[in-house]
Amino acid sequence: MPLTHDFEETIRARAQRNPDFRRALLREAVECIINGDFATGKAVLRDYVNATVGFQNLEKRTDIPAKSLMRMLGPKGNPSAANLSSILSALQKREGVHFELALK
Repeated sequence: MPLTHDFEETIRARAQRNPDFRRALLREAVECIINGDFATGKAVLRDYVNATVGFQNLEKRTDIPAKSLMRMLGPKGNPSAANLSSILSALQKREGVHFELALK
């Protein structure tokens, strides 16, 4: 089910004014991916990109065409580990955060 325009605008507006919300969106995407909920992780990551950097700007940061990025993060997308790593690295740099995996 596609997101409504109002929902997308709400996410975008909140992300633009609230850095903690942006970081929480990015963190949620990474946690979902790591915990095996790849579909949700991609969806949240796509929401984050749409609300913040945009796919055209992410293309410049990753050297991956914007249309490919959109397909990768779409419902049927299947990004390679290298592409996903490139995307997450660029977004972490943009956001000024660094995620680490800790074993318990």
